[in-house]
Amino acid sequence: MSTTELGQDYRSGAKLYGDDFDPDQIADWYQDEKEAYADLGAKDRSAYRYGYHALNWRHGFRHLRGRTFAHALGVGSAWGDEFEPVAEQIERLTILDPSDSFARTTAFGIPLSYAKPEVSGRLRFDDASFDLVTCFGVLHHIPNISFVLQEIGRCLTPGGIALVREPVISMGDWTQARPGLTPHERGIPLDIFRGIIKDAGLRPLRETICMFPLVPRLANRLGFAAYGSGLVTRLDRWLSLAFGWNLCYHATSRWQKLRPTNVFTVLTK
Repeated sequence: MSTTELGQDYRSGAKLYGDDFDPDQIADWYQDEKEAYADLGAKDRSAYRYGYHALNWRHGFRHLRGRTFAHALGVGSAWGDEFEPVAEQIERLTILDPSDSFARTTAFGIPLSYAKPEVSGRLRFDDASFDLVTCFGVLHHIPNISFVLQEIGRCLTPGGIALVREPVISMGDWTQARPGLTPHERGIPLDIFRGIIKDAGLRPLRETICMFPLVPRLANRLGFAAYGSGLVTRLDRWLSLAFGWNLCYHATSRWQKLRPTNVFTVLTK
């Protein structure tokens, strides 16, 4: 079944595919995605390189300067590399990840523990357990995004910070195999994402449209990670602003593909 057969509502971004799945459908999706990211190459620690430090700093972490956090949660954070720029601000770290491929007891000097998500998406943590949560490019791998973001909101302390970055485009036909992508990942339509954030009891402090597609493509040809560079990340922001008017969920022409692809939000409760 292609995205065309799924119907116009999913292709246009009027509805979010998977968000209303039943428990059996969620379980099947979970099994397909459980090791998929690790199998793309992340499990090989010797070869793995985290390429988003400049992006995360500019749109998220730099706004946390001067704050310290008693307990941070990294949703789908694999090895925990995303926390390196703010390691001195964090006392304790928990990473929620379904894969068995990532395991260590410290990250950049922070005591680290791992936990596995439940298939349903429920988080096995008490209310208000974390004063910092990061979730970078993870929710779009999950079917029931609304429920999982509600769980993140439940586990966040009042006044705590959640940094969430997600694609807001379809990422192509997610019903078919796509090179370099996991089986089910699809982006979250921006207006729907804003509604999900509100319903989760979270309030946006900042929302930044980013990740213009030509930027990483050019950087890859030149042999470096685009979003590891502060200069390139600023260029990406300018291009994303310039072409933000062209944002559409499912592109059907080359012109429609000239648009920013992600949103980076700084949220609080």
